[in-house]
Amino acid sequence: MDRIDQLRVFLRIKESGSFVLAAQQLALPRATVSQALSQLEARLGVRLFHRTTRQVSLTQDGEALAERAATLITDMEELEQQFRPQDDLVSGRLRVDVPSRIARRLLAPALPDFLLRYPKLQVALGSSDRLVDLVREGVDCALRVGGVQSDSLVARPLGHFAMVNCASPAYLAAQGVPLDMADMAGQVMVGYVSRSSGRQAPWCWQEGEAERSMLLPVRASADNAETYIACALAGLGLIQVPRYDVAHHLASGALQEVLPQACPAPLPVHLVYPHRRQLSRRVQLFHGWVQGMLEQHTDAVWPPLQP
Repeated sequence: MDRIDQLRVFLRIKESGSFVLAAQQLALPRATVSQALSQLEARLGVRLFHRTTRQVSLTQDGEALAERAATLITDMEELEQQFRPQDDLVSGRLRVDVPSRIARRLLAPALPDFLLRYPKLQVALGSSDRLVDLVREGVDCALRVGGVQSDSLVARPLGHFAMVNCASPAYLAAQGVPLDMADMAGQVMVGYVSRSSGRQAPWCWQEGEAERSMLLPVRASADNAETYIACALAGLGLIQVPRYDVAHHLASGALQEVLPQACPAPLPVHLVYPHRRQLSRRVQLFHGWVQGMLEQHTDAVWPPLQP
């Protein structure tokens, strides 16, 4: 086993947290995985993992190697693919981070199509509502909703998610259906609290080119989209969400749209990736695919990423 393959084994042990799982995922004997790591540790003269009967964790030297090794393997795969540019032969692992609701409702159900087009690719899908550090955590690209404020990232616009105001029929029966902003007195909203800042988002709407906001009474709040929508379904107040996220609830009648003339501004969605001299072909292919996949859910799409 050459040095690059040893590094691949090392990274798979790190990601899986287990020699047994790493061997299964790599389709290698357990003894081969152990031997590859032992040879790598002997060559480097350091211990890379703390090993117990229950878990495997990186040493300080292992953490330092993991970041460099991931970059090295990515660069090597990209170099190899420059000489076999057929898209259906592009191989390797693509690490993507996506907001949890987009991952569950849009991306994961459509992912078989992407893997069918590019059968030699593997996708590691991370889903969370936090801003991951793409470089530090070894993520190739991410979908970000809202503004992108980072000098270390390239942001490719994919369009905008239209917003909708809605509430459950039970809530509207009890509180009344607001027909214009003058009817908002006496209404209650479900609060959405940012995990990063701890601040609660106000109720927002557009008046022409101006963005307006106000504070409404809150009886329940949430810090993630899943719980936020669940609170609305339970009749706890009005919410403002991307339309795609509750389209099925609107169609079934579980939620009812209100004030369509006074919605918040659409939310921009971007594909972001770290600045690099040579952009991975894997990211280019994913960008083109995800752009088409999101087209039916956004009000505008943009030209595909060029090599």
